[in-house]
Amino acid sequence: MTVYDTIGTTYTATRRPDPRIGAHITAALGDARTVLNVGAGTGAYEPPAPPAPPASAGSVQAVQAEFAEFAVFAVEPSQVMIGQRSAGSAPVVRARAEALPVADNSVDAVMALLTVHHWTDLEAGIAELRRVARHRVVVLTWDQSVTRTFWLVKDYLPQAAALDDTRAVPPARIADLLGGARVEPVLVPHDCTDGFGAAFWRRPEAYLDPLVRAGMSMLSQVGDDVLRPGLDRLAADLTAGTWHDRYNDLLDLDEFDGGYRLVIADL
Repeated sequence: MTVYDTIGTTYTATRRPDPRIGAHITAALGDARTVLNVGAGTGAYEPPAPPAPPASAGSVQAVQAEFAEFAVFAVEPSQVMIGQRSAGSAPVVRARAEALPVADNSVDAVMALLTVHHWTDLEAGIAELRRVARHRVVVLTWDQSVTRTFWLVKDYLPQAAALDDTRAVPPARIADLLGGARVEPVLVPHDCTDGFGAAFWRRPEAYLDPLVRAGMSMLSQVGDDVLRPGLDRLAADLTAGTWHDRYNDLLDLDEFDGGYRLVIADL
């Protein structure tokens, strides 16, 4: 059983792909026509199937040839997450990153989004990404040295920061294991639709919602019993206006650096 078989039952209620973050990931994948999504969860940010060309584009045979190589596949260990994948999403196999059921050099690109911190063997998992990808590996993770300064965990829920201190993988470490990579910041829009940890940086009241917290592993794995004193302080500060006075500088921002990073390696 995986972590998400326990905490992932309501995942899709609050974790809906944000198109701006999706555009960043799509750009990172480049012109890849075959993509493997590792630790795919419910399928967020998987490239869509190519749009059907207009009827005047050519013969049926020509159209089929043009798109014959384009495919997206997914690997996910949690049956609970697989069960929440939408109809029409990419084919998925239940397997782990450390032992991908895929041949060597079989896809143009591999993507692994907010998943490496759940792996049991980071080195083996990264080696598998390198083994199956022909051209590119794209990993979305976070820089804990930045995320640790986020107001939610710094001032209210340090227990969540303590959990992430034990499992966060520095982007530079991932880049080294990939044999070199560039690292790009992924800024969080103020109205982000994907309810990950720092998504509600300008909407603090959202963190008081149990359903929202259930979609964030850094909070759901710690548990409400442990977080309760901090949540109560946040609720009191919102009622009193203290939070808005303290973080007034955030209210004029459209984007926020919560520490999220894309690690992009060309093989």
